[in-house]
Amino acid sequence: MTIVEKYWDDASEGDECISPNYTVTRERILSYADLTGDHTPVHVDVAYANASHFGSIVAHGLFGLSIADGLKTQSDYRFLPGISLGWTWDFLLPIRLNDVLHVKFRVGAVRPSKSRPGWGIVVLPSELVNQDGQVVQRGEHRLMVPRRPGAF
Repeated sequence: MTIVEKYWDDASEGDECISPNYTVTRERILSYADLTGDHTPVHVDVAYANASHFGSIVAHGLFGLSIADGLKTQSDYRFLPGISLGWTWDFLLPIRLNDVLHVKFRVGAVRPSKSRPGWGIVVLPSELVNQDGQVVQRGEHRLMVPRRPGAF
C-alpha cells in the first residue's frame, strides 16, 4: 500500500487517524536511557523500580512523547515534511513494560501561515493510548506544512 503524504491543503478539521501499535520493552527503555543519558533508576534498575511507588520499571515521560511522534509518522495520515512549531503535552499515567501503545490524533485546526505564504499551520490534538484503552499521555502538536504548489 502506498501512502500519499498530504499538503496543508489536503487537511480538513476533524480528520482522524489511529497509528500502528508499539510494544514497550525493557530493551527499548534502556536504549532510550542510553540515547538521552537519563539513567534515573526507576527507568533502568529493576530492584529500585520495584521498590518505588510505581512498583516496576516505567518508561521516561519523554519516551512516550517521542514514541507518539514516531507513531504519527507511521500512520496512514501523514504530511509532507514540515516544521514542528512545538508541543503541549501532559503525562497522565506511567508507561509500563509490555504496554502496547498507539496514537489517536485528529486535525483540530488549520490556518494559512501569516509569515510564510507557501505554508499552512495544522494543530493535531493527540492521545497516546495503552492496550487497556487508557490515555497515558495527551496534548497537541503544532506543525507548519507546505501548501500545494499553485494553491495559494
